[in-house]
Amino acid sequence: MTKNRLEAFSDGVLAIVITIMVLELKVPEEPTFESLLKGLPLFLSYIISFIYIGIYWNNHHHLFHITQKVNGKILWSNLHLLFWLSLIPFTTAWLGESYSHSAPVSAYGFVLLMSSIAYNILQHNILKNHDEKFILRNAIGKDFKGKASILLNIIGVGVSFINTYIAIAAFVIVAAWWLVPEQRIEKISE
Repeated sequence: MTKNRLEAFSDGVLAIVITIMVLELKVPEEPTFESLLKGLPLFLSYIISFIYIGIYWNNHHHLFHITQKVNGKILWSNLHLLFWLSLIPFTTAWLGESYSHSAPVSAYGFVLLMSSIAYNILQHNILKNHDEKFILRNAIGKDFKGKASILLNIIGVGVSFINTYIAIAAFVIVAAWWLVPEQRIEKISE
């Protein structure tokens, strides 16, 4: 089975996710900077989420650039990832409207957590579908960065019930960490 349709479908879904997120941004009711500042939390949550979607799109692209073949498990794992990513616009809007409340912050963190777990499952199923010499095995190694990201998201979700600002900081740290382009796969796919 070829990977072209999977990549095209994934690109389309991620483009729609970003479009839905930007549609949540509303023009201020009054033509003043004060009115614009009222929407700042929603805009900041949009920026963080846009970065997350960009990170997933970038890493997904690199992952499938070196993937040689796909099977049903990979297709379903990819859909699992896209499901969680498709929830980001909802939790982004909720976070932007109510960032000082535990429920929206923990929901946002939970979606990020599940997205990172889903990506890990996808990566695992790709590895299982290839032989021992598959270059991805050496590229990701023990995948410290991926596992640490999952841990930080778990911490962020837990902390969201105590202090939402610290929880949001944990989610921003994960995004900032992944914002630097991932070199492990990029180097081997050249």
